[in-house]
Amino acid sequence: MKLKKINAALGLLSIVAMLLHIGYTVFAYLAFYYNPTLKLLTAVPFMVLACLHAVCGMLVVFLQSDGTRLDLYPRQNVRTILQRASAALMLPLLILHINTFNLLQSSAQAGQWLWFGLLMLSQPLFYATVLTHIATSVTRAFITLGWLSSAEKRRAIDKVVYVLCAMAFAASIFVVLRTELAMFLPGGGAA
Repeated sequence: MKLKKINAALGLLSIVAMLLHIGYTVFAYLAFYYNPTLKLLTAVPFMVLACLHAVCGMLVVFLQSDGTRLDLYPRQNVRTILQRASAALMLPLLILHINTFNLLQSSAQAGQWLWFGLLMLSQPLFYATVLTHIATSVTRAFITLGWLSSAEKRRAIDKVVYVLCAMAFAASIFVVLRTELAMFLPGGGAA
């Protein structure tokens, strides 16, 4: 149980670090301002915490056999399946996300518009994956840490988290995609 609590705490800390990273990124894209030091100060703590959370999560699932039989109650386990599928998708999408700006720049310069379009589509997929994982995990972490025991409070907190994740998704997609289109498309993305 101690490993599950450590994992829950790491997950919640990862969320805070991710929100700081999203906040800086949205600000930087809105202001057309780039500070590599601030980018690293918001990205590195998030990546470290997320990696530690991922390792602990895998240890919990594989070493403690924590709910590995998802097929027994498929309807009741939809949330767990979403949580684990989003966790598994994050790593390959993260690798692409880290390199997206440079890949967009080089594909635009080379006129590789199909590749450019696929890269642009990968970003909403990455954001949706991360935010789905968060939305399915927050109240579970609260329960694991003993901070939440009421089913009614869980449902209420879940609704708030879903709305906040949807808002973060919409803001990130709008700001990042709009700015990247303005930076990389001929004519600044104006149709």
